[in-house]
Amino acid sequence: MDFTNPLVYGVPCFIAFILLELTYSKTHGDDHLYEWKDLFASGFMGLGSAIIAPLIKVVSAIVIFNFVYDFFNPMDATGVRTNILGYASFGYAWYVWLLCQFADDFTYYWFHRANHEIRILWAAHIVHHSSDNYNLGTAVRNGWFTILYKPLFYMWMPALGFPPEMVVVCLGIEALWQFQLHSVYVPKMGFIEKIFNTHTMHQVHHAQNVEYLDKNHGGFLNIFDKIFGTWKELDDTIDVKYGVIHAPNSHNPVVILTHEFKDIFNDVKKAKKLTHALMYIFGPPGWSPDGSTLTVKQQQQQFREFKKAKKSNPEMVFSRPN
Repeated sequence: MDFTNPLVYGVPCFIAFILLELTYSKTHGDDHLYEWKDLFASGFMGLGSAIIAPLIKVVSAIVIFNFVYDFFNPMDATGVRTNILGYASFGYAWYVWLLCQFADDFTYYWFHRANHEIRILWAAHIVHHSSDNYNLGTAVRNGWFTILYKPLFYMWMPALGFPPEMVVVCLGIEALWQFQLHSVYVPKMGFIEKIFNTHTMHQVHHAQNVEYLDKNHGGFLNIFDKIFGTWKELDDTIDVKYGVIHAPNSHNPVVILTHEFKDIFNDVKKAKKLTHALMYIFGPPGWSPDGSTLTVKQQQQQFREFKKAKKSNPEMVFSRPN
């Protein structure tokens, strides 16, 4: 058993907190917070991830990260590592740990954002968003295929000089923070929200409301969302609807895991040009050559135009794009 990864200790806590929240919701009138079939589907996804992740970790953390680290930070005869750029490779000082965690959060932001903006990656990530419920059970509803390519986003960190085991620990800390964000029982947290990604911010991320789509990709910090224009605060006047626009409408784990891949395949089959086929795979979700389906940016532009028009015609009702 690997005791360097915080998730070793996290998994039992995940189960305990899910049961605690489930019990609290059922005894305080929130009967719809958890739905049994949905919870079992999420649990199955989480169990699969827990089984697959250690196998992939052998390749990612031990093989890939160590290979990259050794290649870019060769060790001399005295046992000292020097990065190929000429500086001494990082050690284990407390400030190096902080820098590594910050670098991890930066990487997580772009990894997470890519999962929303590149359709083939969205097909793997949509599993996590496919539930209409927002609870700690949903937190473990993870896709199995994201594990295959996630390490590729983090390879630059051991290349820069962060020890592979340090990167793995920081990844584990990030995952622990992400888990606890999936609760509606934690209110806005005042000053803390100026720095950290909090529960209400992550509620925005899981919402399918047009104005909330593709917002708040951050890990434990929200600075990168604010810098790169994807941050949005929860608006108490908006009735949040969780889930995805094109949901699998099934509790079957196979359907949940593969439905978007099937849709991509069907779109590619009907493509009349190679460029169209490539866009269906690597373009943003919702892209279509004729505008019959819309990307998130197109939907939000349409929504902004609707709000402007509504000022002169208050009776207008927004029609949800495809």
